[in-house]
Amino acid sequence: MLSDTPSGLLFVVSAPSAAGKTTVVEQLVQVLPGLRMSRSYTSRAARPGEEHGVDYNFIGRDEFEAMIARDAFLEWADVFGHYYGTGRDETWARLTAGEDLVLVIDVQGARQVRERLPQTVAIFMLPPSFEVLEQRLRKRSKDPEAAMVRRLETARREVDAVEAYDYVVVNDLLERCVGELAGIVVAERARLVRRRAAIQPIIETFRKPAGRTE
Repeated sequence: MLSDTPSGLLFVVSAPSAAGKTTVVEQLVQVLPGLRMSRSYTSRAARPGEEHGVDYNFIGRDEFEAMIARDAFLEWADVFGHYYGTGRDETWARLTAGEDLVLVIDVQGARQVRERLPQTVAIFMLPPSFEVLEQRLRKRSKDPEAAMVRRLETARREVDAVEAYDYVVVNDLLERCVGELAGIVVAERARLVRRRAAIQPIIETFRKPAGRTE
């Protein structure tokens, strides 16, 4: 567990592959001021249209394993043969500077993050049904059938983890899903424990003796 309590909020969003979590979160940070999407590290090669330092930090497998060895990740996981991870020091620096961050990570990563930062707000995103998820996955992926079956079986197991999350949203309509996520972020920002220092000067104005207005 990392020491101290950062002033920024950390949100994690998990969902099965092809549930649309990255698209939804990209929309979320565009409509909600003050929320940034964390950029992960990965050992896989960049896909067409992806850029290093924009979509991911693309690094070699050996470099990734060296970072694991020196505990450089807040969380990391081997997902379908490729490493994915969130840098520990840069995430902590941004949170302690007061930034609100959202991580798009799988259930393995979310579990690790909450072990280190129990105050993390965890959100699970469900597709409308398993059948819809399979349709989306087959439409977007060119993987062989064996790999497709493995992804679908992984999705079944991941959904079992939903009880470990604070919130759940269903990605049936993009705008509605983004709106629900935005509502969660706004509500978490308004919790008394988050705003106690900011509201204290206001509270003090109500504690002045009667008749004093300065």
